[in-house]
Amino acid sequence: MTAYTATVTVRLKSGVLDPEAETTQRALERLGFELESLRRADEFEIDLDAADAEAAGERAEEMAERLLANPTIHDYAVDVRER
Repeated sequence: MTAYTATVTVRLKSGVLDPEAETTQRALERLGFELESLRRADEFEIDLDAADAEAAGERAEEMAERLLANPTIHDYAVDVRER
């Protein structure tokens, strides 16, 4: 078994309202920052042991699908690196 860190990034799907990001974007614009859009994302770092990177990624994807993300409103991405 090898030690891996899987990073799962969860964000709202395009078209789903994100009031926190909208409020933050307006505040940044009031501070003089110009930006086209802003999206908020949650990031989870999962340390796990697996036979290979593919197996670690599959386990992290299952975690995302079962708990970390709501597939109705969220998209997610999984990145796996050897620890």
